[in-house]
Amino acid sequence: MKLSTEHQQVADMTRRFANELIRPEAERLDREEVFAGDIYKAMGENGLFGITVPETYGGAGLDVLAYSLVMEELSRGYASVADQCGLVELVTSLLCTHGSAAQKDKWIAPIIRAEQRAAYCITEAGAGSDVSGVKTTAVPRGAGWVLNGAKLWIHNAPVADVAFVLARTNPEAGKRGMSIFVVDCALPGVSRGPKEHKLGQRSSQVGELHFENVELPADALLGVEGRGFHMMMSVLEKGRVGIASLAVGILQAALEASVEQAKIRKQFGQAIAEFQGIQFMLADMAKDTQAARLLVRSAAEMLDAGGDATAAASMAKCFAGDAAVAHSSNAIQIFGGSGYIRGYEVERLYRDAKITQIYEGTNQVQRIIIARKLLNG
Repeated sequence: MKLSTEHQQVADMTRRFANELIRPEAERLDREEVFAGDIYKAMGENGLFGITVPETYGGAGLDVLAYSLVMEELSRGYASVADQCGLVELVTSLLCTHGSAAQKDKWIAPIIRAEQRAAYCITEAGAGSDVSGVKTTAVPRGAGWVLNGAKLWIHNAPVADVAFVLARTNPEAGKRGMSIFVVDCALPGVSRGPKEHKLGQRSSQVGELHFENVELPADALLGVEGRGFHMMMSVLEKGRVGIASLAVGILQAALEASVEQAKIRKQFGQAIAEFQGIQFMLADMAKDTQAARLLVRSAAEMLDAGGDATAAASMAKCFAGDAAVAHSSNAIQIFGGSGYIRGYEVERLYRDAKITQIYEGTNQVQRIIIARKLLNG
């Protein structure tokens, strides 16, 4: 699939940024588990947040294909950084599509410039892939709302300035009884749990957010009351394309490291690249990386054309995530014992890859979605 000149320029620019600013810091960020604030500030200055947000609101005004290219190249540098780009894309997509003029003016530009840190709050103890299990509530009080509940495994929870919270506003209405609220994290009643220490993507801050009798103004409601579930679902296809792109970035980094290592590592008096078993591993890694990339770009183009990309996005996310885990494992095998040692890139890639099979809907859920589309049309 040949990229247009504009899309190739986006990919090239992002790769240069990743090579110069992200890759040199990836090992330290992973080891210290710190928020990459300086990198995010530079991304804001270089237009690497809000890729599909219209220029009117400070975004790049590009399409989903461009977003997928940015995610892949950022992830090739370090997946945690790409993860932040994906988060910004989702919350600004919600704001652009459903926000009031005041909400757009208040939040979009600061989030894109990395001046405000956002959290996207769906997951609860009983509501992961099954979003319908959300128990957090928002009840009317006076002219506003009172929010109660807790969210866990929330990206940016330890550092967030603003949270986009899915809550039940009508417990009797099922999926039609949920709404989204834009919550200032400085409000009384908002508290945070400790930062979680994760297997991979360690620079990406994850934790709990608690809401205890948080009084919200009427204009905290995003979009139409009762449509929160459908609004959240409306951005998940783009989210899955983003995670699939992130997985492709991990695959590409693993492939490049493996090819280089195979040429320089010697066993039995010759480079291991001379052994057919290693050649087969590299060939499989290359073909699956390209297959994942083409699935991602196909799904992105469907979204850009306004078509139904449900199955395509799930296929891309499922295939790319599974391939990233399998081939980052193979990369360690090619490195041998050194690949198992902390500080080697392939050891980090293996840890970073695992979550791509879990978030934005587990890969088991993706298979269910694909099967339903096949069986029900």
